[in-house]
Amino acid sequence: MEDNQSLEGKIEALLNVEKQMRLAGDVVGTRKAVMDIVELCFQAKAWKTLNDQIVLLSKRRGQLKQAVTAMVQKAMQYIDETPDLDTRVELIKTLNSVSAGKIYVEIERARLIRKLAKIKEEQGLISEAADLMQEVAVETFGAMAKTEKIAFILEQVRLCLDKQDYVRAQILARKISPRVFDIDPSKGKKKPKEGDAVVEEAPADIPSLLELKRIYYEHMIRYYSHQNDYLEICRSYKAIYDIPAVKEDPSQWIPVLRKICWYLVLSPHDPMQSSLLNATLEDKYLNEIPNFKLLLKQLVTMEVIQWTTLWEMYKTEFENENNLLGGALGDKAAEDLKLRIIEHNILVVSKYYSRITLQRLAELLCLSFEEAEKYLSEMVVSKSLIAKIDRPVGVVCFQTEKDSNDVLNSWAGNLEKLLDLVEKSCHQIHKETMVHKVVLKA
Repeated sequence: MEDNQSLEGKIEALLNVEKQMRLAGDVVGTRKAVMDIVELCFQAKAWKTLNDQIVLLSKRRGQLKQAVTAMVQKAMQYIDETPDLDTRVELIKTLNSVSAGKIYVEIERARLIRKLAKIKEEQGLISEAADLMQEVAVETFGAMAKTEKIAFILEQVRLCLDKQDYVRAQILARKISPRVFDIDPSKGKKKPKEGDAVVEEAPADIPSLLELKRIYYEHMIRYYSHQNDYLEICRSYKAIYDIPAVKEDPSQWIPVLRKICWYLVLSPHDPMQSSLLNATLEDKYLNEIPNFKLLLKQLVTMEVIQWTTLWEMYKTEFENENNLLGGALGDKAAEDLKLRIIEHNILVVSKYYSRITLQRLAELLCLSFEEAEKYLSEMVVSKSLIAKIDRPVGVVCFQTEKDSNDVLNSWAGNLEKLLDLVEKSCHQIHKETMVHKVVLKA
């Protein structure tokens, strides 16, 4: 009881000192008085009194910004010293309410929200944790370090993915430009000009920019896996593969390069996929995994691939992906792999034939008549291929559709050839006539 009275007496005395300093506009004195009160409560382990004093001091008339900032920063050091979870949560909530709406303690508020969200997540309240994190828009904080901003947004993305809110995850991920990871951190920082906002140093627990790059692309892989966007998954793995730390460790780059190869094969044929495929084939590291080099070579070679032979050769490799970095390829992957091989075979046939019967096409693809027609129609609809099917006759025409300019150019070219031929014929006739006249005269 005496301890409580003595604590209250000391606090009262310090409050009077704080008032005098505040009214006199003494920043240093006010800040010291405020910090002394907070420290006094902590030393006495009076957590409820600490919360009450923080609220009281922040609401005092004409309270100085510097005093509030110092008080919040000082109290944040005591969060990990709290005796139990309830006390910790109460202190975080108090500091959060005090710093809400105050731009001079926005960074402290973001860190408090992150701590509270972590506690909620540990309690299994993923949705609540995600909603808490979304309250803060760190991209507008000028004084926060770039790496801390990125780490905070990545936490927001991760929690949204955990609660399967993929739309929100995509919106948040777009706040990070992938180009930010390509900036060389070793280059010297420019000295801030006069009037520029002072950027704080990131806390020690914030990962480096290259580690954040890996985390970012791992989150994007999770997002694109939900969408089954194989090409974007492949590009994300390619970005991870290009990180120097990954390239130096075979236990890391081999599984990542395997994933790049698999997702290249699974991606629908288009210019971006073709470009990535050729670039990967030129990679010297691919020689370390010859099976996958052979797989990619089959895709760029204009020859029909036998699905059964290919599946027998790569089935074991396909199943081994479950135990490697990045996990399994997904439930639909095996079906999609077969579909991509069929599409490749149809493209090969279209290169060699201008017209072919559906029956012969089905034989070349090792499919039934109906399946061949179905897959061919799907490729025409997706504009991967230009073809026309004469169903009564059962003939497919692989003919490139020409626009009006091409048709006119073709006609003009044909007319030019015709006139050239007429001119040559006239010249030859004239020549023959002259020869015969000379002969007759002789």
